[in-house]
Amino acid sequence: MIDKKYIEKLIIKNASMNAHLVEGNVEIPSDSKMGDFAFPCFKLSKELKKAPNVIASELATKFKDKAINKVQAQSGYLNFFLDRDKFVESAVNTVSFDNLKFGAGKTICIDYSSINIAKPFHIGHLSSTVIGGSLYRMFTYLGFKVVGINHLGDWGTQFGKLLCAYEMWGDDDDLDKRGISSLLDLYVRFHAEAEKDKTLDERARVYFLKLEQGDKEALQLFDMFKQITLKEVQKTYDKLGVVFDSYNGESFYNDKIQPVVDELKQKNLLVQSDGAMVVEVGENRPPLLVLRSDGASLYATRDLATAIYRKKTYNFYKNLYVVAYQQNLHFSQVFSTLKLMGRDWVDDCVHVQFGMVSLKDGGSLSTRKGNVMYLSKVLDEAVQKALHTIEQKNPNLTEKETVAQSVGVGAIVFGALSNGRIKDIIFDIDKALEFEGETAPYLMYTHARCCSIIRKADQAGIKKLDIKNFKFKDVDSDTFELVKLIARFNDTVKLACEKYEPSILSRLLLDIAQNFNRFYLSNRIVGEQSDLANSRLRIINLTKNALNKGLELLLLKAPIEM
Repeated sequence: MIDKKYIEKLIIKNASMNAHLVEGNVEIPSDSKMGDFAFPCFKLSKELKKAPNVIASELATKFKDKAINKVQAQSGYLNFFLDRDKFVESAVNTVSFDNLKFGAGKTICIDYSSINIAKPFHIGHLSSTVIGGSLYRMFTYLGFKVVGINHLGDWGTQFGKLLCAYEMWGDDDDLDKRGISSLLDLYVRFHAEAEKDKTLDERARVYFLKLEQGDKEALQLFDMFKQITLKEVQKTYDKLGVVFDSYNGESFYNDKIQPVVDELKQKNLLVQSDGAMVVEVGENRPPLLVLRSDGASLYATRDLATAIYRKKTYNFYKNLYVVAYQQNLHFSQVFSTLKLMGRDWVDDCVHVQFGMVSLKDGGSLSTRKGNVMYLSKVLDEAVQKALHTIEQKNPNLTEKETVAQSVGVGAIVFGALSNGRIKDIIFDIDKALEFEGETAPYLMYTHARCCSIIRKADQAGIKKLDIKNFKFKDVDSDTFELVKLIARFNDTVKLACEKYEPSILSRLLLDIAQNFNRFYLSNRIVGEQSDLANSRLRIINLTKNALNKGLELLLLKAPIEM
């Protein structure tokens, strides 16, 4: 395969370079007029005591390789122009989308979604859920052992509020009928009533104390709320194709907190502040609150115990927290505290932050006020809109409902994965469902078009011949540019995982789809001589496979007809 590694080896061999000066430095120019690969010579200047442009000029004459058409020195760069026929032959005969062994023997923990018990799964949970779910699939594809963790928000004073509300206004029949919606109404009512009756907050603290002390009745109610929530949200996870290996939430770590507190005391890291116990993390940041003045633990305390447990249990290579950027300070404090405790592996803990979701009309999401947009309802609406569009575009399509499900859900997911994760998202369902532009339906339609062409070619008696070392000749620019993009697939997945950024893969798929549609307009199959038709059919099949695997890694399904 002629890729970055191939060029690196070529430079090391032909220019007699030390590997450490070359490996990892080959680039892909943004403009193909500047070459297909480029090697910057600036880092060699100090080593060779020459100007970069001089180094590039001297090295450019040393390359002779059947895969390289020419090597050009320009502005301190070595620009490599590939032999189109050789490159396409190499790619078509070697590119595959089978799971790699790149991460074999290493474990990645990914903490994502992390829904709150007794609260609705709303649109604000979308980014964490699908970014984490996509990273889960991509790291698995690279050969890592991945542990998906749904760190449930199942502890804290809010559950005292809910127990108090249920005791005062709960209706068993309504709970059976409406489930989590009934619990949400109770939660919203409590906060409304608490603004008028200040004693309610104290009553809620008493109820939570019952939970902490193991009160049988309180625990039974809490477990019922938890089961109702998990049963409801599983329907949404099934629609999204998101899976977890662990549902250990905050309550799981209650009996693991005291050893952490004891260690902090033993290492003289805990100091008193207004009756509470904190850790001074320095760097002009506020201290990390570990114990409240009444001795109760907090979210941060449980996060310290969580990280220690995960390292001991999974011996992770990386421990990722897919959580909104509003928690930057929190994770900075937690990671610094673990560092002060002597846990150097904390350098492998990463806060994979993302932006917030706001509504199209500028509204905000607030569970306390009841202003939520249920994710399940958003997905259902998207599916119905997709079905309406499909019935207009292709009324004779079989299994329209199944395709609409893939398109509707995929449109919402891709809306969260197609932009840089740190960006805030203004949610617009109609835009996400457009069949033109940078959307999931556009990618899915391109995949379906590939499948359609292959079917029609088969009906015309043209079959993709499974011949090893299939030869290509007179490759045109549309074919060359398309295959170059497909050949970058695995390196792109690696980069997306390295940056924890699914949008990097999203961008590649969009580029592949756009380039394929240019290729399709200028390269017919039916009516061409067999060798040419067969070679083009192999390109189409390669495109189909790239889109299919890429969509799968982004949690999307690839319909074969649309």
